[in-house]
Amino acid sequence: MAQAQQGDTVKVHYTGKLTTGEIFDSSEECTSCDCESGPMEFTIGQGEVIPGFETAVIGMSPGESKTVTIPVDQAYGERVDQMVAEVEREFLPADVVPEVGHQYEVTQEGGDVFSVTVTAVTDTHVTLDANHPLAGRDLVFEIKLLEIA
Repeated sequence: MAQAQQGDTVKVHYTGKLTTGEIFDSSEECTSCDCESGPMEFTIGQGEVIPGFETAVIGMSPGESKTVTIPVDQAYGERVDQMVAEVEREFLPADVVPEVGHQYEVTQEGGDVFSVTVTAVTDTHVTLDANHPLAGRDLVFEIKLLEIA
């Protein structure tokens, strides 16, 4: 039977959980989070998913399921303190009313765009975190390989 390998385009169903069991994403219908439904398709080796997820799919055959724990360094990496900044509210656009948990896109001078999450708000300052929300965490994925294209 065929096994997934580098360069293959694959279709999978998955459920991503924190090590506490909390679901953070799923390709299947999920009532405990705001997940999108439908299988995910990606090409192994193209960097479309985190490295540990790609590694877990390699060697799987269609119809096979597995549960893997992906360590921080194969997921979204460690949290980086330098990616957290406190900015004065006066530097935010006038129509922005920051609240903890809100996410915004920030454009750098060179045109690069990245996401930040508001982690603290005071009368004068807003703390913005550019770390991925899952940075610094080991992740558990239940993966079912549906097909190899």
